[in-house]
Amino acid sequence: MPVQVVGVDFTSRPSPRKPITLAVGELRGAAVQLQALHSFASDAAFEAWLATPGAWVGAFDFPFGLPRELVEQLGWPTQWHALIEHYSALSRETIRDTFAAFCAARPVGQKFAHRACDAPAGSSPSMKWVNPPVAYMLHAGVPLLLRAGVHLPGLHEGDRNRVALEGYPGLLAREVIGTRSYKSDEKAKQTPERLIARKDLVEALEQGRTRLGVRLRLSHAQRDLLVADPMADQLDAVLCLLQAAWGATRANWGKPLDADPLEGWILTA
Repeated sequence: MPVQVVGVDFTSRPSPRKPITLAVGELRGAAVQLQALHSFASDAAFEAWLATPGAWVGAFDFPFGLPRELVEQLGWPTQWHALIEHYSALSRETIRDTFAAFCAARPVGQKFAHRACDAPAGSSPSMKWVNPPVAYMLHAGVPLLLRAGVHLPGLHEGDRNRVALEGYPGLLAREVIGTRSYKSDEKAKQTPERLIARKDLVEALEQGRTRLGVRLRLSHAQRDLLVADPMADQLDAVLCLLQAAWGATRANWGKPLDADPLEGWILTA
């Protein structure tokens, strides 16, 4: 029975130049056929897609939770849904100032609080507001999922036909090409070396040379598109797509037994 899977490369400020990117595929056995790539230049357009009836398992490239240490020190709610309601009501300026003050009071090398899943995934702390601004991505993205009524395993009960999981494309990319950079939003850094890294990454995904045990199937045009995009938004969405496919084949979506119900967890970490 085929399973519809999706991968989402998210941005907290979508625009025509830097949209939210969605990869849609079909999982059959151990292979995922990429079916379509979509772009959404606004939160409203993406929210409309989320709310569309259907059945899918998706991996979304933004954090679903904040570090418990941070939440407890700030005196914020320690129940996930109440925390998200509190957090989403804050302005980005308030978030920045609150987190900056938290960091300023801590010793060098320990400025940020981390979730338990950050170290295994190699991900940025979800309280980080610059480079990348994942704190704003959480602020923008999670409320969209809640309003759409999707199911977030271990965090929020919703429509179990539409399952949203936290993905992180960098985790899968590093497994394949190590620390080589494969993308940049800056024109000057869109080098031949990064193009070669994207080629190598796509080739490995097609051959199934990852620990996920899932192969990517592409048309020639799709392969050219993924390799040619210097910002790699589409490739990141496809990396999330493969992580979603892995989760779709695992008991309880691959959620670790010790996952923190406040912090959330990262797929495949």
